Amino acid sequence: MPDCIFCKIAAGEAKARIVLEDEDLVAFLDLNPQAPTHVLIVPRKHIPSLSDAEPGDAAMLGRLQLAAGKIAAQLGVGDGFRLVVNNGRKAGQAVDHLHYHLLGGRRLQWPPG
Repeated sequence: MPDCIFCKIAAGEAKARIVLEDEDLVAFLDLNPQAPTHVLIVPRKHIPSLSDAEPGDAAMLGRLQLAAGKIAAQLGVGDGFRLVVNNGRKAGQAVDHLHYHLLGGRRLQWPPG
């Protein structure tokens, strides 16, 4: 998508503080962190939301989650972190590109919202 900021970051056309990337995904620090550790994990493939994912995306979705565990360990929050996906505007999704929020570095409350 030409106007998608996450597509631009994944393509190297927009700057971000990248913590992990591979052929399927890119993970970078959130510009507006909601916890001491706040990383966005996005697929390189443009998928507007989790509801738009298709059966052929299953392996890639699994790799996003596996990357979350690796990133959490790398950043020192592997013993306690939250992985969040907002689906649609009513849930707080602000960018129309599927992304996971990895939050950690402090005690996280429940319920979250």
